[in-house]
Amino acid sequence: MKLVYLGTPAMAAPPLRALVAAGHEIVLVVTAPDKRRGRGSGVSPSPVKAAALELDLPVSNVVNDVLEAVEREHVELGVVVAFGHLIKPNVLNEVPMVNLHFSLLPRWRGAAPVERSLLAGDAVTGVCVMKVDEGLDTGGVYAQAEVPIGDEATADDLRQTLLDVGTKLLVETLSNPVGDWIGNAQAQMGEATYAAKFVREDFEIDWQQPVEAIHRQIRVGGAWTTFRGKRLKVNAARLADGQLIPVTVQPEGKAAMAFESWRNGAQLAPDELFGDL
Repeated sequence: MKLVYLGTPAMAAPPLRALVAAGHEIVLVVTAPDKRRGRGSGVSPSPVKAAALELDLPVSNVVNDVLEAVEREHVELGVVVAFGHLIKPNVLNEVPMVNLHFSLLPRWRGAAPVERSLLAGDAVTGVCVMKVDEGLDTGGVYAQAEVPIGDEATADDLRQTLLDVGTKLLVETLSNPVGDWIGNAQAQMGEATYAAKFVREDFEIDWQQPVEAIHRQIRVGGAWTTFRGKRLKVNAARLADGQLIPVTVQPEGKAAMAFESWRNGAQLAPDELFGDL
């Protein structure tokens, strides 16, 4: 099948590679422009662009270039994975598009479905191959697969599992001629919820919350609190006998370390944070 592919971050690279390995012809990859991604003055390509160049695929950062590819190459389908931008009607009118979305729609439409499902305490999440339309993750669903959320799973763990399951589902869906299924999307059923982007305040630990909720927040990644006037990240923790036990912490300006090492060095008073552990 002749495809255009739109995606940007690291988790969008494996589906691109899998589609190529499955024999699909990717006539254009659209991704975000090169940008400064670390220290230093240089710029670097997005993970999807890096993968496309390794695969010797043409790359653009202009969505409207899809229109020229459709006219020139007779593209049959567009595939969107974590592209980060809505596709405008003038493009959707020229080529059907599907999106690999990392939740069970309509739950967790939007930017951060993996993290929001974990933070909310959902027992199950999943992936959908869905129709791209003008709305935010509002299109019908062609295929989906459920994934349980383990009690100790981190957002990174869950993201990798969803990526593995979703990549396989995408390849399986596209193994059939597009004309056989593209008109058969099933409307989303149920109440929609939205996975808003996280802001810094979302990661501050509220110690008045139940320990289970705090544990989930830590498993999302980036959780922090304040200790003696400085920020202290709690990178990993476990639950034991109704208590939250930190495993790895990172004091402001320092490297991550084992909680026990930090506690011994801090010489906690009984009335201080973690002083009763």
